[in-house]
Amino acid sequence: MKTIVYAQLKETLHHDRLPNGLDVYVLPKPGFHKTYATFATRYGSVDNHFAPPGKEPIRVPDGIAHFLEHKMFEEEDGDIFLRFSSLGASANAYTTFERTTYLFSCTENVEENLTTLLDFVQRPYFTDQNVEKEKGIIAQEIRMYDDDPEWRAYFGLLQGLYHRHPVRTEIAGTVESIQTITKELLYTCYETFYHPSNMALFVVGPVDPGRILSLVAENQAKKTFDPPGAIRRFYPEEPDGARQARVEIALPVGVPKCLFGFKDPSGGETGDALLKRELATKLLYDIVLGPGSDLYQKLYDDGLIDDTFGVEVSVETTYSFSLAGGDTPDPDRLLDEVQKGLEAVARSGISVSDFERARRKRLGEFLAQLNAPEFIANQFTKYRFQDTDLFRTVALLEALTADDVNARLAEHWDFARFSACIVRSPQGKEEAAKEGRA
Repeated sequence: MKTIVYAQLKETLHHDRLPNGLDVYVLPKPGFHKTYATFATRYGSVDNHFAPPGKEPIRVPDGIAHFLEHKMFEEEDGDIFLRFSSLGASANAYTTFERTTYLFSCTENVEENLTTLLDFVQRPYFTDQNVEKEKGIIAQEIRMYDDDPEWRAYFGLLQGLYHRHPVRTEIAGTVESIQTITKELLYTCYETFYHPSNMALFVVGPVDPGRILSLVAENQAKKTFDPPGAIRRFYPEEPDGARQARVEIALPVGVPKCLFGFKDPSGGETGDALLKRELATKLLYDIVLGPGSDLYQKLYDDGLIDDTFGVEVSVETTYSFSLAGGDTPDPDRLLDEVQKGLEAVARSGISVSDFERARRKRLGEFLAQLNAPEFIANQFTKYRFQDTDLFRTVALLEALTADDVNARLAEHWDFARFSACIVRSPQGKEEAAKEGRA
């Protein structure tokens, strides 16, 4: 067992890599009541073209990673949620573009819940019948998202930014794509990506690290796995420029929604460089479009944004983008004002005083987040899969300079890689078209 002490953060992380390749991390939190555990695989919706270890490349239907996540909760003898509930735990799972994570939280029966988590994720049960039944359930979920203006705006923007990268495809796939999923394809994906060597277990709470690591080691030693192998993942070549500068979606909404954003050129960056890029981008937005910024205040005072306005920065190994937006009565004027504001900042640059203020604020927010087991567990695994370390955040924030953020400004806010997505009612779209705005 390896012990990593983060003296500045007063945290001690325990890590062991088991013979089957599974990375196990335990972060004891004395004084806490809740234990939170995640069991994650480096497999998400963008992994639709890959070669299993030692085999030929295959393409799988869009949405299969999310479909697989759904199917894992069904076992031959019933639903796994009932078992967690009987043990006093709350369980869940989610699929992102690059990861699938299973989790539970509890204040009692930690070891029984942890064993349940390990066992159900490592015991797939797919039949022709239960796969067909799931298609109807997921199709309903997809149709529900079709009516969600925020969801439509989000993926409308990604489809404006990206030409080919699968990040532009909705995580659950389409009603049509999931119809081609079979139990054989699910087993192929499971056997490729759910090997312990492609996964990580993270446990945080008032636990004994030695006891947890022994329990996991004993559990894994009873199971048989193929030798670890290299998974080859394939992604299409993505042009640097945005695919479409503007996307319009007609949907019944009371107030139009407008999201805008920039993408980075595909980089393949990992490790501290990737985390540093993410932190610099977040600081850039804090300074220029955060609630304390002049531009935010002007847009708010002009009635162009409200409390729904937000920012998201997503920096991953195969893609990277940022977006901002929310409800607005006048999307066109909002986009005009934002472009003028960003161009003015690009000319003047970020001041050292604004940078220092934003950095102190973000440091404080990060340290406060370390009191939340859910944040630690989910974020640690995300960064671990990117070959960096959540707990490096403070050191990297402290090492950043105003020059780094100005360099990021020049690199990222390139209007050749800009797109906007507007969702408004069909009537509003017709009026905008008549006025030559859509």
